[in-house]
Amino acid sequence: MKFFQELRRLNPGKRLHLDSNGTILTRDYVDELVESGCNNIGVEPKAFRVETYMKITRLEDYGIAKTYLENSWNILKYIVDEYNGEVYVGAGIAYNKEWMTLKELEEIGDKIASIDSSLQVTVLDYFPSFRRRWLKRPATVEMLKVKKILEERGLKTVIVQTSMGHFGPADHKSTY
Repeated sequence: MKFFQELRRLNPGKRLHLDSNGTILTRDYVDELVESGCNNIGVEPKAFRVETYMKITRLEDYGIAKTYLENSWNILKYIVDEYNGEVYVGAGIAYNKEWMTLKELEEIGDKIASIDSSLQVTVLDYFPSFRRRWLKRPATVEMLKVKKILEERGLKTVIVQTSMGHFGPADHKSTY
């Protein structure tokens, strides 16, 4: 908390951002973060299905993975419900067709839209790094399709990361 307090002291009126996967954030901790000056929070639940979450995170214990995934979604909803207008909130998705189907992407879109269809949603084109060198980075055209799918679920602010840069709401409207 002292970190955000000091940042707020040094940067009055500025956006102070925290990115989290949300797995172990609690309501009390979020409350303390906001009270300390954190006014911009991004939560990345990563997936909709536990099996997908396990593939992404490499967790092997189903129970732990389920708890973490559910907490991620619950804490995202809590922040939106409790701090709407006071804290800028965004949701993140780690996309790669190696572990996520377009059907699951639709389910994620529906879940986010049920929380708040105006949330900023950022989709990362998950690509090879560290131990996952075998992954193939999603092509820009594939990520634009992902963007369109999420927009069709009612999401108003979808940004996709691609090898050609980021595409947001005012950018390329695909016709896939």
